[in-house]
Amino acid sequence: MTTNVAGQELVGWERHRAAVTELRAQLARMPSGSPVRLAKRTSNLFRPRATTGAPGLDVSRLDGVIAIDAVARTAQVQGMCTYETLVDATLAHGLMPAVVPQLKTITLGGAVTGLGIESSSFRAGLPHESVRSLDILTGAGEILTVEPEGAHADLFRAFPNSYGSLGYAVRLEIELQPVRSFVRLRHVRFHSLPDLLAQLENLLATWEFEGRAVDFVDGVVFTDVESYLVLATFTDDTPYVSDYTHRHIYYRSIQDRDEDYLSVRDYLWRWDTDWFWCSRGLLVQKPWVRAVVPKRFLRSEVYGTVIRFENRHGWYAALQQRRGALPKERVVQDVEIPLENTLAFLGWFLETVPIEPIWLCPIRLRHQGEGARPWPLYPMDADRDYVNVGFWSAVDILPGRRDGDVNRAIEAEVTALGGHKSLYSDAYYDEETFWSLYGGEEYARVKKVYDPDGRLPDLFSKAVGRR
Repeated sequence: MTTNVAGQELVGWERHRAAVTELRAQLARMPSGSPVRLAKRTSNLFRPRATTGAPGLDVSRLDGVIAIDAVARTAQVQGMCTYETLVDATLAHGLMPAVVPQLKTITLGGAVTGLGIESSSFRAGLPHESVRSLDILTGAGEILTVEPEGAHADLFRAFPNSYGSLGYAVRLEIELQPVRSFVRLRHVRFHSLPDLLAQLENLLATWEFEGRAVDFVDGVVFTDVESYLVLATFTDDTPYVSDYTHRHIYYRSIQDRDEDYLSVRDYLWRWDTDWFWCSRGLLVQKPWVRAVVPKRFLRSEVYGTVIRFENRHGWYAALQQRRGALPKERVVQDVEIPLENTLAFLGWFLETVPIEPIWLCPIRLRHQGEGARPWPLYPMDADRDYVNVGFWSAVDILPGRRDGDVNRAIEAEVTALGGHKSLYSDAYYDEETFWSLYGGEEYARVKKVYDPDGRLPDLFSKAVGRR
């Protein structure tokens, strides 16, 4: 075992190889042809899954950082390592992953086989674009090293957005970028969405605002006449440092301050303390509740556990309906809309779906132009700018409507505007439409090669069938 400069233990290669050997032994002990799933303690998926009754693979020994090369700016990381663990290890070297998704317990393997974005995505693209190589446990029981070129380049390209249906990452080599000690935030208010999107287009073209470089960009829409771009820049000097890890709520500061300063670690996790703004549904934004809840419980992992418990048992929903409330439809989605169509989508959404606030995060794929790597299971255009629009809440199921109607309408609007939606939550596509949007022909070819016996549920079964 090795230790980094902050004293955090790294896994090291010997322990990693032993963990992989044990994983393969577990798979070999499973009955031939039985379905393969992971036994995970936490999940950031928001679609319920059917239980199989079969034990999953124990991957608890694959949850750390193997090694960091501060000179080459790379990290070797196990697939079940959370970004919280990864960030702590890399910040000790003055480095961070190119893209750090917003929630602490998202795993690196999960972000790559699913999709992850953050406010560096306008420059650095998506997490899988900074992956140099992966070791993947396939449905056929092999451990394959896959890279952008070579014998398994097809699996490298198809792995993003496959959600474990082609295999599980047990090791990833990723690129890192340097950081500075603090981050300065500017909250730029707009009174109209066309003005905000015009400024966003300029930022994507120049990576500057008022002549100064910008390192991070995201935004929040509170209403059609109150929206903000949050422009953040690394700095070594700060007049003060704010703290949104306990008593104060980060997203409210966007409305209250024109400027703010955070440590780089607190900036990366600024959304986790209140799960963006979703903690309000659990009452912990009320001052009297916040005053008595221990700081260690103010994190997305705890909120997610509560929500998953409610999804299984429905106690709160039953109580509300006994009180006369309408039943609720969960609308928890992230969608990628081409920049030029984002205004149309936001206008439609604000008129149709009673959810606020809305998160905005611009995306430009890192690999542009000739030679750009195709990502067939989430086929965004490499020469087109996109905006992630995130909205996470529930809406009333009105009389005469059914559960899923709002989500279906959103899916149709996203498709009509040339966008895609992430598959971590509920999906309602019919099978033909689904495969037309998510690389069905290439997926089928790669699936046949790397999981010929179908031991892993296919992507449609997982995303829509909830397997």
